Amino acid sequence: MVDHSRRVYDSILGLLCGVDNPTPLVKLNRVTPFRHTQVYVKLEWYNPFGAVKDRVAANLIDDGEKRRAVSAGQKLVEPTSGNTGMALAMLSNAKGYSLTTPLSSEIPIEKRTMLRFFGAEVIELQDTLCPAPGAPEGAIAKAMELGERSDFEMLNQYANKANPDAHFKTTGPEIWRQTDGKVTHFVAGLGTCGTITGTGRFLKERDAGVQVLGVYPNEGHDIPGVRSLRQLQQTKLFFRDEYDALIEVQNQAAFELCLRLNREESIIAGPSSGMALQGAFELVPDEPGNLVVVVFPDNSFKYASSVVKHLSGLRSSDDRSASSGRSPLLDRMVENVRGNADLTIDVDEANVQVQKDKLLVIDVRPVNQFQEGHIAGAINIPLAELGDDVSLLPNDPDFHILSVCQRGNASLSGVLFLKSLGYRNVRSITGGTLAWREKGYITESGSGRD
Repeated sequence: MVDHSRRVYDSILGLLCGVDNPTPLVKLNRVTPFRHTQVYVKLEWYNPFGAVKDRVAANLIDDGEKRRAVSAGQKLVEPTSGNTGMALAMLSNAKGYSLTTPLSSEIPIEKRTMLRFFGAEVIELQDTLCPAPGAPEGAIAKAMELGERSDFEMLNQYANKANPDAHFKTTGPEIWRQTDGKVTHFVAGLGTCGTITGTGRFLKERDAGVQVLGVYPNEGHDIPGVRSLRQLQQTKLFFRDEYDALIEVQNQAAFELCLRLNREESIIAGPSSGMALQGAFELVPDEPGNLVVVVFPDNSFKYASSVVKHLSGLRSSDDRSASSGRSPLLDRMVENVRGNADLTIDVDEANVQVQKDKLLVIDVRPVNQFQEGHIAGAINIPLAELGDDVSLLPNDPDFHILSVCQRGNASLSGVLFLKSLGYRNVRSITGGTLAWREKGYITESGSGRD
């Protein structure tokens, strides 16, 4: 029995969305900067398993069943940033399948925990949230390895046409009907690109004038589920010619707008929603008649461990002490970038730049070490405090910054963090202040931060 008017169903699968059972469309009233343009957001956590990926997972399985690649007792494997895996796990529970999900250990612990809770076999790998193009991330490589086995089937959300087709069949028709065909702009964050591709194709078929706009994060971002422009090479569903415009949104801007959505609109949106909305604000003109629809993929509850890293005042003192240990993954990342000419600079070249260029030198050592002696003109922001007060950092993401420590180790961590905030011209001084002194370059003492 499926009765949408009374919300009565024989199975949880009856809650899967479609044109007769759409996810809500809600108008923004407070955070929008527009006077004329109307902005509506599509709340995808109203899908039965909590995210936009429910649509994709259902269609991937349906397609697999129709191809007879998936049948009773089937073992599924899928690389995931969380939401596709969670939907596949719950659908597998309902249909008698099993699921293995290789994923990066950088994915928020909330998602990794719930995947296990939902019954998936989770394989955590020490790879990065944003892998380098040309070398598939560990999760994808492991899933492909298992998918080659006769007892596994990999549905492959990164290449399977059933991904965008899910949105062509559901998300697009829902938006068209909910706006009475008046939608003028459709905005989505870029991950696998199934949402923007499938929804965009449907809306363009109905009205070629609808603007389809894509939003992606900066390199080194910390927003699960979306990919920087360079990392979009990992998906086969990114069709640049089908989108009217793309824009990059900085990591910190996404988290800050996410906070505003929760506090000012009472909309429990996650960070990828903040990213997509910020892109809409920057791309869409403020004109009468504009009606914008922005997809909000999932809610904020899955990202507590992410937001505390980027928004001040959310950690308790217990959280701070518990998180003070070293991160093996961060240590590995630091080793991987050591010697990278784009991220490091030798002391001789650093001295030349300090003498002639407009730049900022950030000494990430503890205050007492900084006071004993540091590069002339440097400011002191200890590594553990680097994200606590962003007012000390330049507003311009292209501003040149040099990170320095005692030997050139902690400063690399500083570079990675500053990159995650969106700063493009950041490098670590190889050898640190010890090498600087050995060269006889100018230092001064005192004047650490209180």
